[in-house]
Amino acid sequence: MAELTGRHVPFVKATVVRARRPASARPGDTALVLADGRVEGFVGGACAEATVRVQALRTLRSGESLLLRISPEETADGTGEPVVEEGAVSVANPCLSGGELEIFLEPLRPVPRVVVVGESPIARALAAFGPVLGYEITEASGADGITPEDLAGSQAVVIASHGRGEEPVLVSAVRAGVPYIGLVASPRRGAAVLDALPLDAEERARIHTPAGLWIGARTPGEIAVSILAEVIQTVHGRSVEADAVPETAVDPVCGMTVSVADGTPYSDEGGDERRWFCCAGCRAAYEKDPARYAKADAS
Repeated sequence: MAELTGRHVPFVKATVVRARRPASARPGDTALVLADGRVEGFVGGACAEATVRVQALRTLRSGESLLLRISPEETADGTGEPVVEEGAVSVANPCLSGGELEIFLEPLRPVPRVVVVGESPIARALAAFGPVLGYEITEASGADGITPEDLAGSQAVVIASHGRGEEPVLVSAVRAGVPYIGLVASPRRGAAVLDALPLDAEERARIHTPAGLWIGARTPGEIAVSILAEVIQTVHGRSVEADAVPETAVDPVCGMTVSVADGTPYSDEGGDERRWFCCAGCRAAYEKDPARYAKADAS
């Protein structure tokens, strides 16, 4: 977990808080669910894990912790759909062997990391104001040796070095896919710098220069505020797009909702459409007679 946090990787910590026998998981068992759907750890068998994956990815998107109740019994409203309450969701899992689980899902999103390059008054103001917003500020006095790997996980890179070593950092930031890249420069000088970069038009368009929103800023502190405002606008706007609703599918054998993600069993048998399953057992049952479940879908 410390390694993921250090690398600014978002994940969900899942902890079993209650288990009713028969259940393979025990209170205190934990797992980490990554944004790509991978589950590291143990909070139950394959069917329980499939439900945890679906709900964990949803909490990672919302940023809100959740108590997940998993039971083989029908949900209270009798529809079979998850029952959502304030801070909790109850899910009927027909694959469970008879026990029940309550699992606390805690999304852990990394603190935004902003790399500030340069020693100018604007750079110092950015370093001073960033922590007030809860940002992790990494100061780099010079641009020498900054690679795309060094910038991995960063939400923003601001170059305020007044012409010193700007080009290599800009290229590294673009190659690293940093969401916000800002160059402190006049419109004329900024345009000249962009024209000289070995990037295509789409890549150049990702660089904000002059950096910052237009608020009439004049002093270094005011300019730093305008830049941080643009960082907020870009990073939060990107989060809405990047945190799209996780894709799900219905297991044709047991009817469970599962995530379309790495680690979820699937099969290409029985037609052009890929089918996703809660566990290998449901996949094996499907592959024995795909036509049977195709008829069930059609009915």
